Amino acid sequence: MKTHRISVMLCGGTGCIASGSMKLRDAMVEEIKKRGLQDEVNVVLTGCNGFCAQGPVMTIYPEDIFYQKVTVDDIPLIVEEHFIKGRPVEKLFYKEPVKKKVIPLMRDIPFFSLQVLRALRNKGLIDAEKIDEYIARDGYQAAAKAITQMTSEQIIDEMKRSGLRGRGGAGFPAGLKWELCAKVEGDQKYILCNGDEGDPGAFMDRSIMEADPHVVLEGMLIGAKAIGASKGYIYVRAEYPLAVQRLKIAIDQAKEYGLLGDNILGTDFSLDIEIYLGAGAFVCGEETALMRSIEGERGMPRPRPPFPAQKGLWDKPSVLNNVETYANIPMIILKGADWFRSMGTEKSAGTKVFALSGAINNIGLIEVPMGIPLRQIIYDIGGGIPKGRKFKAVQLGGPSGGCMPEPLLDTPVTYEDIVQTGAIVGSGGMVVMDNFNCMVNVAKFFLEFTADESCGKCTPCRVGTTVMLDILTRITEGKGHEGDIELLQSMSKDIIESSLCGLGQTAPNPVLTTIKYFRDEYESHINEKWCKTGVCRDLCTFYINKEKCIGCGACARACPKKAISGEKKKPHEIDQNMCIQCRVCYETCKFDSVMIGPRSMREELKKKEEKEQTTDAEPQSVETA
Repeated sequence: MKTHRISVMLCGGTGCIASGSMKLRDAMVEEIKKRGLQDEVNVVLTGCNGFCAQGPVMTIYPEDIFYQKVTVDDIPLIVEEHFIKGRPVEKLFYKEPVKKKVIPLMRDIPFFSLQVLRALRNKGLIDAEKIDEYIARDGYQAAAKAITQMTSEQIIDEMKRSGLRGRGGAGFPAGLKWELCAKVEGDQKYILCNGDEGDPGAFMDRSIMEADPHVVLEGMLIGAKAIGASKGYIYVRAEYPLAVQRLKIAIDQAKEYGLLGDNILGTDFSLDIEIYLGAGAFVCGEETALMRSIEGERGMPRPRPPFPAQKGLWDKPSVLNNVETYANIPMIILKGADWFRSMGTEKSAGTKVFALSGAINNIGLIEVPMGIPLRQIIYDIGGGIPKGRKFKAVQLGGPSGGCMPEPLLDTPVTYEDIVQTGAIVGSGGMVVMDNFNCMVNVAKFFLEFTADESCGKCTPCRVGTTVMLDILTRITEGKGHEGDIELLQSMSKDIIESSLCGLGQTAPNPVLTTIKYFRDEYESHINEKWCKTGVCRDLCTFYINKEKCIGCGACARACPKKAISGEKKKPHEIDQNMCIQCRVCYETCKFDSVMIGPRSMREELKKKEEKEQTTDAEPQSVETA
């Protein structure tokens, strides 16, 4: 095998591809060929590196040099300076957003150094489309051990002792689910993988499938051996074309190597795995709805019991886990339950993958030990809030989760601690919000999503979420009235207690948590007709504090309606008849001179402007000698 002096690990995840990493690869290969360095430099297109905010990114080994926001124009410079002259290109180094510290090595960057990679242990290190690279990093050793050396009972016992809880949202113990299915007699059993991932702001499973598809297959192999399944399905969103492509390649390679199909590794164990494309229905993330979808039926949940372990896909015993859950399983079998439990807490063992997005500097994919405080994730790994703004809340658990305010940032990230706040860990979406966010509008946004995605089978979810959404819409339009908050709380309780599946049972969470922690914003919207963040256009007035305005003109240049006027270095003003309350001036001003007032103030300012215009238009008396 040829050994190269330099290895270029170029991120080939969806985010970096969208930013141009495929063009970078072509340019790099061409430049290397042009310089005659083919035998010295190897360019590897990996899966998602995780640091999405800085993409396209690449890491140069063996030095571990990390380059960010690379362009095609940078390629000749990298080849000339770094590869030929041995001088890394400083302008492409990572710079901390707050301290402005320049960090050349990937392992020293807080975003990477504070993570613990287990499910993501291969991200950015292998070519996802080459099975040999996965095998070189202990790939399929756990499956070989489980298939040739362990009984079903031994596998399940190891899984139960590990304490691994399903990473898809509910956190049900994976080993217990497997045990329930293993005990059921059946001529046919199914092992299923949920790669649907419909939460807004979530991309954990997608990134694993793109970066390390074989780890999913290996986890499913071990699960199939444990429950006695011979057929498997990976349910993937059709909106994940790159993940689907790499899974197909991985399945074909595994079959070619005798790791899928009949008589695997010379044993009597057989497993065939197919990919099933979902049509984008959020409710199909629920296990019974997902199974109906695979059967070709409309994806709608059914009452439980019976549970899928007894009566699942085509009424046969079935086990469904999500992508991240399967990604943890090979290392548990290879290194043991005690190794897995060495990280995390007693009731929430191991690590958890999160997708950081929203108002945070370091948007990306992270894996951290369970029990880590939220504050460390957001400020140390996430790099804090951009543009000098203040943290306001973090939405944890997607549309089924809840919003946690600043006083709760020291909460440990465990299933039991997070649920006490009204939120849930969920599948791992973590959307950060700053002080420019209106929490009433946030609750409305997530309820719009769940109301639209409801399958409509049960009345509490179908009708209840729609009525709650109507109330929230009224409030954001200035039509809220006394008693709306209490009505939202009462309806939430009824929907949670009477909905058929997890979608309806958790849909009110964003509303309940925003009322719990940000009730003053609801009251301001209803009683004062005032959205103090300026998000709800019907409930705000933008005006300029002339004592603070220095006349820089930034707001006037940014205004899309040209509603702001004033002389240079003199206070400006906003024409209320032209202002559309878009908030651009408020976001642009660096001197806090643009203010937000209640809706009633708009009419007062209009009358004042009209009076001033009338005064200016009156003819002036002229005294003659």
